[in-house]
Amino acid sequence: MITGRSTKQGTGISTGKLKSEYREATGFIELSRFDMERSGLREGDSVRLSSEFGSTEVRCRQAEVPRGLAFMAFGPACNRLIGDETSASGMPDSKNLKIEIESVEGSAFTVQR
Repeated sequence: MITGRSTKQGTGISTGKLKSEYREATGFIELSRFDMERSGLREGDSVRLSSEFGSTEVRCRQAEVPRGLAFMAFGPACNRLIGDETSASGMPDSKNLKIEIESVEGSAFTVQR
């Protein structure tokens, strides 16, 4: 998984982190069509994401990302998956994070390049 800024997340943060626009922009993980089909997920399904640092629940949606890669906009949900080590950079490592994605209905798969 990689994390980063998105246009909607950036707009949402400007209007306020407690507003629905920001929560909507940061409450999704984006997966390739292949990974969604392989795992039996549909647009809007709830999934539990887990990393070595923590877990969170969000919804998933299809996006133009490579197979085996997931993207999530910076926000409260992705922060639960990222460690606190910054290697003196002031920013935790938020790229190339191995996560497990589990449908809230039950089946699990790992996203890793």
